[in-house]
Amino acid sequence: MSVHLSIILAKRGRCSQICTPLTSVVARLRGRPSGKKPILLMAHLDVVAANRADWPTDPFTMVEKDGWYYGRGSEDNKAGVATIVANLVRWKREKFIPDRDIVAVLSADEETTGDAMIWLLKNHRAKLDAEYALNTDAGGGALDKGTAVSNSVQAAEKVFANFKVEATNPGGHSSVPRADNAIYDLSAALVALGKTEFPIRLTEVSRAYFQQSAATQTPEVAALMRAVAAQPMSTSAARSLAATNPYWNSMMRTTCVATLLRGGHADNALPQRASANINCRMLPDEVPDSVRATIQRVVGSLATVAADGPITPSPASPLRADVMGVVERLTKARFPGAVVVPEMSTGATDGMFTRNAGIPTYGVSAIFFEQLEPSRAHGQDERVGVKAFHESVAFWYSMVKELASPAITP
Repeated sequence: MSVHLSIILAKRGRCSQICTPLTSVVARLRGRPSGKKPILLMAHLDVVAANRADWPTDPFTMVEKDGWYYGRGSEDNKAGVATIVANLVRWKREKFIPDRDIVAVLSADEETTGDAMIWLLKNHRAKLDAEYALNTDAGGGALDKGTAVSNSVQAAEKVFANFKVEATNPGGHSSVPRADNAIYDLSAALVALGKTEFPIRLTEVSRAYFQQSAATQTPEVAALMRAVAAQPMSTSAARSLAATNPYWNSMMRTTCVATLLRGGHADNALPQRASANINCRMLPDEVPDSVRATIQRVVGSLATVAADGPITPSPASPLRADVMGVVERLTKARFPGAVVVPEMSTGATDGMFTRNAGIPTYGVSAIFFEQLEPSRAHGQDERVGVKAFHESVAFWYSMVKELASPAITP
């Protein structure tokens, strides 16, 4: 048995000036020559910025306090990196030889452009090629006052897309206002867009999510979820669910929201242009140009609408019986009463790139948080529970070992 380690400098794909190489890590635990394709394990090394002044402790120094590990990236996604590395070390010490290779990739810029993973798949596909991937950066468990109620497996994620909505006119001197004004036109366009909702529509994954999540909810909410998951879907139940929880609303439709504003060029001049960035999270099978056309129809002649930046599709992964079966058995054994729930993330991960490369990808962080407590990932005082983290490491140890050697039982 051997572990092969590659330190790869992934070049940035989009830079305006001099670019610093991005260091990604690829490790391979060699298995028997069975002819089976590897299993790919995924995590990312980078984190978002943190303002030291806003934290009671240094955000870049891990602190254990009151049953929590605090630090920037503790949840997103240093816990995932530590989980993979700790288990690779343990498997090597145990002289575990899987029935196929186990490959781990620790990418460098998931929180920004994703260029490292794009570059790796383009230039080193053979190092990452796998039958499927398991991603530490998605999925996760929910607790209800300390009791595990669900363990989600991310099999799809919404598509990230930015659109630029821009109003223009010739402008002029601010002492002589015109009847039209680029800032006012943009404002009216955004008000109209803010009142617009895309149609409710379920995918295979979101339908399964609502069907299986019903077991974790109150009788009233459970009835709504089952009515939504039914075929045909109850539109009135879907509207009620959408109004109950913003996350459920986002799972059932494409969403678009204004996130940035720009306008004018001088204090004493009428604005010649004003623009807004509209960030959309589209359902995996949504056609980007149809979303752009919808926004254009809503804003009408007040502004123009154009895609701003690349839009990468994110096809859903099939709900594989082998992967889901192992997760369900381990969840039943380790977290009695918890239901395994397929999930479509409203955010984005590196799984978008592996799915587009033809590698089905499943997010299984197996870290449990209280379901009513907002996530602190990307925010102040980011943290992960000490007990929850170590339980996740143990879950991944058994999950990967069983999937890599199906004769092994949990």
